[in-house]
Amino acid sequence: MEQIRTFLDSNLASLQFIDIMDVIEILLISLMVYYVIAFTKETRAWFLLKGVFWILVFLAVAMLLEMNTILWIARSVFQLAAIALIVVLQPELRKALEGLGKKDILHSVLPFDTGKPEEGLFSDKTVREISKGCMEMARVKTGALIVVEQKDSLEEYERTGIAVDGIVTSQLLINIFEKNTPLHDGAVIVRKDRVTYATCYLPLSDNMELSKELGTRHRAGVGISEVTDSMTVIVSEETGSISVAYKGKLTRGLNAPELEEMLRSIQNKAPEEKERKRWKGWPRNEK
Repeated sequence: MEQIRTFLDSNLASLQFIDIMDVIEILLISLMVYYVIAFTKETRAWFLLKGVFWILVFLAVAMLLEMNTILWIARSVFQLAAIALIVVLQPELRKALEGLGKKDILHSVLPFDTGKPEEGLFSDKTVREISKGCMEMARVKTGALIVVEQKDSLEEYERTGIAVDGIVTSQLLINIFEKNTPLHDGAVIVRKDRVTYATCYLPLSDNMELSKELGTRHRAGVGISEVTDSMTVIVSEETGSISVAYKGKLTRGLNAPELEEMLRSIQNKAPEEKERKRWKGWPRNEK
């Protein structure tokens, strides 16, 4: 009992030296650990970390049982483990650093209100033109890949294509993706209300959960949605079905109203504008 009292007294005495900076440091470390775990759960690194966890459990048991040979081998191997983890997790580390660089930290901490209403990333006319063009291409089974840009810049992928810089219309999209034409291969990038580039090459997704029947066009659409916040509309050349890739997820078999609704979900319209449309009976299939 005396030993327990002495232990508690020593620990309570050490708590007297904790100041506000120690509390802030603990909170920051906890927040960092939380975001690391939240990020890794959405990547392949999560399975790797689970494997590392079980290795650490095994080494803890080896330490309790005093298996010195195993511990010596583990110490020798762990000298190279840090470098090996960096090599294996290079894509995930790059994605995490890119995501950190794209965040507007100042505005997230100090949300200034400029008083300027949000006009939206693109107009309702662009939504209807994309939907109309995709419906027509789906009817005749013309493959298409249309990437709609949000906040993340797509300039890196525009460099692989050919400049177009035309207003988004269904006729323009159909002409670009018409079979056996110079611009039909690759993706089209839409920024605001304009088609900026065509024949752009996109990164392919290596998500093993995607159906094996999906081709390169669908994997490219999912791939770009995994590394940027863009939304990609895909028209299948084999089946004529329309799909949308967003945040690494693929939604298939869409009709015109469903496609327009998904595009409007990233339109970023002012709240009062959305309410006005809803009062008039929106959503609806506008002509």
